Amino acid sequence: MIRVLLVDDQQLVRAGLRMLCQSVPDMEVVGEAADGATAVRLAAQLHPDVVLMDLRMPGVDGITATSRILAQRPSVRVVVLTTFDDDDHLYPALAAGACGFLVKDSSPDELLDGVRRAAAGDSPFSQAVLRRLVEQAVRTQAMRGPTQAPQGITDRERDVLALVGLGLSNPEIAARLHLGVTTVKTHVANLMTKTGNANRVQLAVYAATGPRTGENRG
Repeated sequence: MIRVLLVDDQQLVRAGLRMLCQSVPDMEVVGEAADGATAVRLAAQLHPDVVLMDLRMPGVDGITATSRILAQRPSVRVVVLTTFDDDDHLYPALAAGACGFLVKDSSPDELLDGVRRAAAGDSPFSQAVLRRLVEQAVRTQAMRGPTQAPQGITDRERDVLALVGLGLSNPEIAARLHLGVTTVKTHVANLMTKTGNANRVQLAVYAATGPRTGENRG
């Protein structure tokens, strides 16, 4: 059973998310919060597995709440629910430790799959959000100049990195490359270490914007 905490300042949104999550047998909504301060308190009390987090809320916003929740309970998986006018908040939320980003108009199946992927240790993100993150990263990188390519990335890791950048999940990458899911997880973990990216979303953005690794074949 996946324990879910819903955080959104709109009661109607929370009601819809609650109905959706409770319509399946493997999820339980353990609490709701209309602001970030309440979310931090409930996360400490209720020990959710996944937090569905809005970004724009009165008082303590979703970015600050995400940072505080993860400071208390690093194992919690925070998935941001975003709209198309939240662009300026995406990178701060990523830096705060959010493991995934889904747009609020995702289909019910996409949202439920995102919760399951987050609970399993994966990082769900909508392709539309990834494109916006990549666009922001490209602009930032253009201002900072080129970065140094990491050392020691193998041919297979490079293949995995490219597919992570396309938004594929571990099972999808495993099927595409004819590998075991556990092997893919190992490659992803190694890539995070070698590239200095803390989670899969950051790694996906890096895959689309980072330096080419072809010169560092292992």
